[in-house]
Amino acid sequence: MTLKTIGVVGGGTMGQGIAEMLAARGLDVLIAEKTPEKLDHALEMITISLDKQIERWAITAAEKKLIVAKIKKADSLQDLAVCDMVIETITEELNAKKHVFFQLNQICPPSVILASNTSTLSVTEIAAVTTNPERVIGMHFLHPVAKIHLVEIIRAMKTSDETYERTRDFVDQLIQKKSIKVFESPGYITTRLICTLINEALHTLSEGVASAEDIDSAMRIGYDFRYGPLEMCDRFGLDSVQAALEVMFRDYGDIKYRPSFLLKQMVRAGNLGVKTGEGFFRYDKDGDRL
Repeated sequence: MTLKTIGVVGGGTMGQGIAEMLAARGLDVLIAEKTPEKLDHALEMITISLDKQIERWAITAAEKKLIVAKIKKADSLQDLAVCDMVIETITEELNAKKHVFFQLNQICPPSVILASNTSTLSVTEIAAVTTNPERVIGMHFLHPVAKIHLVEIIRAMKTSDETYERTRDFVDQLIQKKSIKVFESPGYITTRLICTLINEALHTLSEGVASAEDIDSAMRIGYDFRYGPLEMCDRFGLDSVQAALEVMFRDYGDIKYRPSFLLKQMVRAGNLGVKTGEGFFRYDKDGDRL
């Protein structure tokens, strides 16, 4: 069964990136948000992203028009009943995700794959609120979605072989990214490793070993990282990094996952990184370093 129409629940940074990427691959996308205002903002941000690509000559105006035409607004979750797959990309909060999946379970026919873009949470626990847990799977995209050609496919306890195979074919063939199979574990591979690095960079900074700029330069130049760990933290969102570390600290019980006190201070101060314009570094409204 070919997957042609994909629903995206959540129009935040990840939802925008996933919707834009899917449309660029020629798929029809229905995007849903809590309010019409948030939905309009998501589509506006996708348009801004495409305009920036035109400025770089990465795409043409005609290509932008085709991509935009592929993305439609869903007035409610009920509109997603026509989708072949639905990808949930809302906030990393377990009860909120469970509520969305409980609703999708009632709306979408049993043949529809329900995927969560969670980076740390239990897909098994999310699937438990549905009557067809075998069709629930984790599909963790990395930011920025268009540039990172990797997707972690997370098998929950009851995910069926058919659901996994269809999802893997979707990732490898339809959207042409590299899939890796992960058996459920807090943080999976990417979040578990990168958050540990970020947390250690935060300890290094708080101990006064080096400046934020020099810590990032050490990893960016010395190990060929695109961004240093502190700028990564800014781009992920300091609150999101803290939430991920807290989930892993709670589930693994290992002190290496305990969020740095400096991270907690920054979050309390409202310095969340790119989305607030300031974290360990400062950024303009387009997310570029100042």
